[in-house]
Amino acid sequence: MSSTRRFFVENIRRETELVGDAFAHARSVLRLREGDEVVLFDGSGKEYTAIVARAGKNSLLCNVLGERACDKDARTPLCLCVGALKGDKTELVVQKATELGVSAVDVFSSRYCAAYMNEKKLERLGKVAREAAEQCGRATVPSVRYFDTLGGALADCAGYKNKLFACEFAESSEADLASLSGSCALVVGSEGGFAPDEFEAARAAGFAGITLGRRILRAETAAIAFTAVVAYCLGELR
Repeated sequence: MSSTRRFFVENIRRETELVGDAFAHARSVLRLREGDEVVLFDGSGKEYTAIVARAGKNSLLCNVLGERACDKDARTPLCLCVGALKGDKTELVVQKATELGVSAVDVFSSRYCAAYMNEKKLERLGKVAREAAEQCGRATVPSVRYFDTLGGALADCAGYKNKLFACEFAESSEADLASLSGSCALVVGSEGGFAPDEFEAARAAGFAGITLGRRILRAETAAIAFTAVVAYCLGELR
């Protein structure tokens, strides 16, 4: 983990203020003071070096000194589609997928999905993605979207070169992960898994069935492990 303090800011100017949660973390946790160096990013792929110029009661004023391209972001677009999970498990998946370099996380509801999503939860997932990007050193933040049907999530992946559908009852993998190249869309179900007709609908939409081995994995384990394996095969973890 980088020792440089990094903050996501939506609008970066020559003089940029840290407010809200960013300010609270900078002052209460990191104990930043005037003269300390920070790195700001806005999701564009660029990083901005800055110095804390003034510490106020509710904000830190940072003077931006320069910008540079970030080399920590993934080179290949990777989308993870995951069924909504119970409790805070979806947050865990979004956090780890962000660290692994995904460019998008699509959360969906399917037939056997027992969790639900609302605007507040979706906003929370976006915050988790931003915080994970700050921590892992990347300068882009994956989009986090919700689809109330599996079909909507599958349709959103139409432009990806490789479409891979992890299914617990797939007898063998229909694609060779070791030879992957180009953009990838991955689909993993919720705790309830998929119905056979959902699997067939995915195959009709161009998805290859993938088995994740002989053991039944928890949904969050499957999502994280599948993303890590594909990222490695694409050269992102080497």
